Amino acid sequence: MRAKHNVYVVELSKEVLDEKKFLKSNPGYMRGMPCVYVGMTGLDPDVRFDNHKAGIHANKYVTRFGLRLMTELFEHLNPMPYGDAQYMEVDLGIRLREQGYGVWQA
Repeated sequence: MRAKHNVYVVELSKEVLDEKKFLKSNPGYMRGMPCVYVGMTGLDPDVRFDNHKAGIHANKYVTRFGLRLMTELFEHLNPMPYGDAQYMEVDLGIRLREQGYGVWQA
């Protein structure tokens, strides 16, 4: 399998904490920690982030609250085969939640 998929993490503004659904999904959120969106894509993460912000196949939290890619959290993982990216998207979200991040995944 070709390694052409990527996981990515988008920092969300703290305003996302005003969204009840986001808060409900993050009962272990530690005040002051970043809020993020974790996704996977066959595109370059920069292109995928731009698509989110433009409303193209977008997650509403990234469109409204997305600030930047947090490359320091994912760059070392990419690229990878599709199945590995599927697994890593979930695993990365779990690991960030365990550290107190507020995490949203589609």
